[in-house]
Amino acid sequence: MTTSHQALARIVDTCQPESLVVCGDIAVEVGEHWHQHRKTSYVITLDARSPNSAFPLPQTQDLALITHTLEELAHGEGEMLLGQLRNYGTHQIAVVVDPEQGWDFKDFIGLGFRRQAELDDNGRALTLYTYNIDNYNHKRAWNNPKNWANPEMWGKAWW
Repeated sequence: MTTSHQALARIVDTCQPESLVVCGDIAVEVGEHWHQHRKTSYVITLDARSPNSAFPLPQTQDLALITHTLEELAHGEGEMLLGQLRNYGTHQIAVVVDPEQGWDFKDFIGLGFRRQAELDDNGRALTLYTYNIDNYNHKRAWNNPKNWANPEMWGKAWW
C-alpha cells in the first residue's frame, strides 16, 4: 500500500507545479524536495496551527498539499482553509487526512473533492482527497440551448 509521502510525491511529479502551497510536516517535506530539484519553483509554507492567517495568497498557486493539519483545527477552520484554497488559492489540492479524526467523505465531497486513495503510514489508515478545478464539474450534455424550454432566451436573461 502507498504511503502519504509517496502519494503526494507522485501528485507533485505529475502536476509539475511552478508554485506550491504546503501545510503539515509531510507536505513540507515533499514541497522542499520538489523545490530542491526544481529551482524555478517556489513554495509557500502555511503555519499548520493557523493556516487561514496566510490568506489571501499573493496569487493563484498551481498546487496545494495539506497533511495532518485538518485534524488539529476546529472543523469550521478546516472548512475555511479548504474553501479558500479551492476558491481563491490553487488550481489543484491534495489533502491527506485521518478519517478517525472527524473528517469523512461527506465533508470533502461537499467541497468538490474526490476520494483518491486509501493510504497506510506505518499501520495508520489515511485517506487522500484531491480537487482539480479543471475537472471537478464535468460538462453535462443537457446544459445547452437545444435542451431548454426557451432556447431563444439562452444567454439573454439571467434570473
